[in-house]
Amino acid sequence: MMTSSVRRREPTFIATKEHRRFLEFAKAVRQHRYIGLCYGPAGVGKTLSARRYAHWDQAEPILELGGTSDTMTAEVLAVMAKTRTVFLTAAVMGTLRDLRDTLGHSLVAISACIEEQLRREGVEVPRLHVHRLVEMVIIDEAERLQTAALELVRDIFDRTGMAVILIGMPGMEKRLARYPQLYSRVGFAHHYRPLHQEELTFVLTRHWRQLGLLLDDADFTDAQAIATIARITGGNFRLLQRLFIQIERILKINGLSVITDDVVEAARSTLVIGAI
Repeated sequence: MMTSSVRRREPTFIATKEHRRFLEFAKAVRQHRYIGLCYGPAGVGKTLSARRYAHWDQAEPILELGGTSDTMTAEVLAVMAKTRTVFLTAAVMGTLRDLRDTLGHSLVAISACIEEQLRREGVEVPRLHVHRLVEMVIIDEAERLQTAALELVRDIFDRTGMAVILIGMPGMEKRLARYPQLYSRVGFAHHYRPLHQEELTFVLTRHWRQLGLLLDDADFTDAQAIATIARITGGNFRLLQRLFIQIERILKINGLSVITDDVVEAARSTLVIGAI
């Protein structure tokens, strides 16, 4: 039930305040072995934070190629043993069998990686505990899960004691409240929010530098451009990335070296922007 990751378009990662809050949330869920809910608008960074926490960008390519603990690098084995987390994305119209098979494959593969790393560190793992080495499962796009899939998640949580994080859009928590047997096991919830003004300025400063420019908030032109970007993106991280791809293109085409509000508006006109 995991979507194919043909080739991910990974934006530059920035450790924002919301990301740090997500890390604290994930650590608490894993430590206390609860079900946690993380919800927020599309594009604010939920998936990026979850994949970053699980180091899934390192593990996923190897797992998709049928890799085992023998083919994992020492670095990947070490991070898998540290996070002890499996990440998966619920598929559109995925069946219960899809979820069971995908999750089962990932749990076995990551457990083997953790066991191999522990063996390298001189720790013997009793055979009884081999399949309990993974401590947390993160399921992205959780609003796609049907009733039977949610029952499977609850059953896995009850039988194994693994922590679970369900990530989705706002309103997911209200939908799950209709399933009291699952919802009663929810111990933590995290509302992932867009960038605040201070963080937005910090992120914009990085984007300016990447284009070889200097952002000066005392310069009216820069301040005007910042205000326009803030109005267009509403602090949405993904939209910000998309907008700057177009800004860079427009600067190159026109031979410009200053980002003005006209440049930002021109970049905005090339994007399809829905409600944020």
